[in-house]
Amino acid sequence: MRKITLLIHVSLDGFVAGTKGEMNWIKMDEELFDFVGRIVDQADAALYGRITYEMMESYWPLIADKPNPSKHDKDHSAWYAKVAKFVLSNSLDEKKLKNTKIIGSHQIADIKKIKEGPGGNILMLGSPSVSYTLLKEGLIDSYWIFLNPVLLGKGIPLFKDIPELIHLKFTESKILTCGVVALQYEKA
Repeated sequence: MRKITLLIHVSLDGFVAGTKGEMNWIKMDEELFDFVGRIVDQADAALYGRITYEMMESYWPLIADKPNPSKHDKDHSAWYAKVAKFVLSNSLDEKKLKNTKIIGSHQIADIKKIKEGPGGNILMLGSPSVSYTLLKEGLIDSYWIFLNPVLLGKGIPLFKDIPELIHLKFTESKILTCGVVALQYEKA
């Protein structure tokens, strides 16, 4: 069975974005990009909400062709081009999209079928509203949480409306020189 891994940045006070979705507070450097790259390379599919997908689609297909792309830009652009993408949306039309399947009205049933189907790990990058839905349904298998040394005060929370106690097992951590602490948890 395929695993879904949530990979997400969070502030020290538990927010994944500011009140208007801003993420300019996220710490990034080459060490972090390399570390995340190793996680990303273990997945052959990505799962997004519409907003995150549109953000990714507007950036990654084009960045490697811009002047002086970084190693990270080239690597992630190549990964993004080859992986199967699943997008939870009731408004996007997949006919115009490359290597992308839109999951609309039967989202939970469709995600369960995808998990039971062939393929490797599925990586969910960001997409807090999708993570809320999948968390409620017990469909997230592991978490990579990148704890950033910043307090936002308010914003979009990492978790909300958790239906019941969910036990997780700590599996790995790494302190990065930019101050971010990478934490991995799996369902217990």
